[in-house]
Amino acid sequence: MGKKKNHAKKAAASVRKLERKLWCRSYLMKIAEFDGATIAPENGAAARTEAMGTLANEYHKLLTKKSSVKKVKNLLDTVESGNVEDEQLCAEARVLARDQREALAIPAEEAEAWTRLTCEAQAVWHKAKVANDWASFEPYIDRIVDSLKHQAALMDPNADPYDVWLDQHERGLSTASFDAFCAQVKDTVVPLVHEIGERGQQPDAPFAHAHVPVEVQKVLSLDLMKLVGLDLADTTLAVTEHPFSEGFATGDARIATHFYENDALSNVFSIVHEAGHTIYELGVNPAYAFTSLEGGTSMGIHESQSRFFENTVARSRAFMGPLLQVLRKHVPEVYGQVSEDELYRTVNIARPSLIRTEADELTYPLHVMVRYEIERLLFAGEATARDIPALWSRFMNEYLGVEVPDDARGCLQDVHWSGGSFGYFPTYALGSAYDAQYVPAMKADGVDIDAACAAGDLSPVCTWLGNKIWQWGRAKDAPELIQNACGAPFDAHFYCDYLNEKFRSLYNL
Repeated sequence: MGKKKNHAKKAAASVRKLERKLWCRSYLMKIAEFDGATIAPENGAAARTEAMGTLANEYHKLLTKKSSVKKVKNLLDTVESGNVEDEQLCAEARVLARDQREALAIPAEEAEAWTRLTCEAQAVWHKAKVANDWASFEPYIDRIVDSLKHQAALMDPNADPYDVWLDQHERGLSTASFDAFCAQVKDTVVPLVHEIGERGQQPDAPFAHAHVPVEVQKVLSLDLMKLVGLDLADTTLAVTEHPFSEGFATGDARIATHFYENDALSNVFSIVHEAGHTIYELGVNPAYAFTSLEGGTSMGIHESQSRFFENTVARSRAFMGPLLQVLRKHVPEVYGQVSEDELYRTVNIARPSLIRTEADELTYPLHVMVRYEIERLLFAGEATARDIPALWSRFMNEYLGVEVPDDARGCLQDVHWSGGSFGYFPTYALGSAYDAQYVPAMKADGVDIDAACAAGDLSPVCTWLGNKIWQWGRAKDAPELIQNACGAPFDAHFYCDYLNEKFRSLYNL
């Protein structure tokens, strides 16, 4: 073996040993976080905060210590000199170097304090949401925003702090690009919502709010997970206040949902949404296990998978047969006489509402814009946490014409801010728009989406997504994935055209 190849092999082995150590700490933090949001007792929050803070400190120190920096630089230099032919290793070097560069900007003590702050804030939020107690949670918002501003200044002192966090969640995203996206989407959505309100006839669907016991919904959920293509040996189902999912490792991604006994369809679409996230995580190339490439590449791409399964698949007319079959199996007394057309109209009702996670496909991006407006004001120093309830009411009225009755159904409804996820919400809207652009590309490649949905066999769809999106993990950023999958850069007109066509047809406009 030549000296250069031998050097490359040693550099790779050294970095992969580092990656595995980092992965172990990340895995343990995910376990603790998932446990805290699902089954951990209330009084365990302090101990969990201590453990996660310590792990975060260890992770940060391991990633940023001089010997680690030297190892990553050695591999990156070897890659850039053209002495590495392994594409995966080249991607690992690039992604790990970026992770390291961004971590080096933040002192270890600050990284640990940040983890402790968000862990504590999440525990407080869970209690505050149930108690409709904004005042108890309010101080954490100001502390979190101040910390994020400081971290952003350390990472890029010349950038707008909010742009730094937009870019962290979706590489290349900025307030300017998202403003342009919002303007395009609002031009489509707002007139449609008004037309539906004035001329559209809403279906009468008492079955949507029939009583369905939690235990029945749990078993139904497992069948839904299997229907969309999940192997239950790779996942599990837990209960939480705010539905979410998490990828832990190859062969291990988990879903947490919330059950409402008088709104079983809420859980149906939460399950399918989270299944989209989960099946993405499980579809990453197994060779990426324990490396910097494991997991989804960005929140926008992640949301494009969850929204694809939730909307393009589960709310399609073609999928109503398989979905109704599952509903009739578990709740025959409610769904036995419901037709596919009735179910289709009901799960696609477009009507302004209070709760983002319950919002219909058409008004959903407006919920995202409400949060975006508030986040920008907070980061610009034009508002503080004390102003949020009033701002929430104002923007909900402006964007959706909805009055907010209380904070539990207003500014306390989402868990994201308690975890420090500012700049995250825009990815929800982008994900829906990415999703719309996949459809014509998928059809051009010969995938009959409607036939797959009608048959209840999504394997052709999953194969396309697996090849184009899932397998790449973090090896490719969103712009490259979209370009390669769709043959063109991201373009929001696919999303706007899709919404126009679907909802004008549904409401005979």
